[in-house]
Amino acid sequence: MAIIVNLDVMMAKRKMSLNELSEKVGLTLANLSILKTGKAKAVRFSTLDAICKALDCQPADILEYRDEEA
Repeated sequence: MAIIVNLDVMMAKRKMSLNELSEKVGLTLANLSILKTGKAKAVRFSTLDAICKALDCQPADILEYRDEEA
């Protein structure tokens, strides 16, 4: 199984830079970059909530499940 992070897609749709999202969400650029590249092992609900508010989207717009066996 794989959880795919589509944060970069939503940021592009909203024409928002990583710097701008970082300021709105209150996360460091480094932590947002780790999340954006899919290297994060976990994400807090409070972080997901803040990102969804900043990007005006749903969690499913950012996180996607793909079955690697299919």
